[in-house]
Amino acid sequence: MKPGQYADQQSPRQPRRPWVVGVSGASGTPYAAAVLRGLLDAGESVDLVVSRASRLTLLDETGIAFRDAYWRDDLRTWLARGADGKPDTFTPHLPAEADTAAADMGEGAADVRHWGAGDLAAGPSSGSYPVKGMLIVPASTACVAGVALGLSKDLLQRAASVTLKERRPLVVAVRETPLNGQTLKHLVTLDEAGAVVLPASPAFYAGATHIQDLVDFVAGRVLDAARVPHRLYRRWEGELGGSRGDER
Repeated sequence: MKPGQYADQQSPRQPRRPWVVGVSGASGTPYAAAVLRGLLDAGESVDLVVSRASRLTLLDETGIAFRDAYWRDDLRTWLARGADGKPDTFTPHLPAEADTAAADMGEGAADVRHWGAGDLAAGPSSGSYPVKGMLIVPASTACVAGVALGLSKDLLQRAASVTLKERRPLVVAVRETPLNGQTLKHLVTLDEAGAVVLPASPAFYAGATHIQDLVDFVAGRVLDAARVPHRLYRRWEGELGGSRGDER
């Protein structure tokens, strides 16, 4: 092999380029589930980072324990659950482990890879690791502060810092109310650094009739910011009363 030449550079296959999805400890795990389903439905690959705090929130909000050794089974159960807590509401397009291995070889479509929150040697911790960008859903104020200040105390914060320094898309779906002055300053810092600050704020013009509709609206706006196609909510078409289905 010639100097500066590597085996994977000799192949014409396209490298895997996932979206990194970070789930922090803020309330709002249904938002994360909806975004993950949307990415997989769109055929996107995902690198998932679930913080330690978010595992407590997930357990509290859904009763699901996210375990490193069984993350694929736990993720499948989580993505199948509706925002109202009903199990088996969805059939997530979660590939089998063999399909993930095929994706690593440049074959197949969507896949999911999980990285432990404490693994600071993980792929997304480096700017040379190829990704499309990062979505933090939901983002706690502690997470917002850590990313804005460049603390990199865990993989989620480190991956977000890498995303900013590499000028890749970063969407921060902050979920907190009310917001104090310090958090607002941190959000301005993220905006100035190039991130999209996207409050988890549902709208009602899309004709929501169920809690899942409100969750899907926020998830859809996250995917809009990432330019990932989806059909999670009805878009505004300039007609008053459209959300109610009024006849004209």
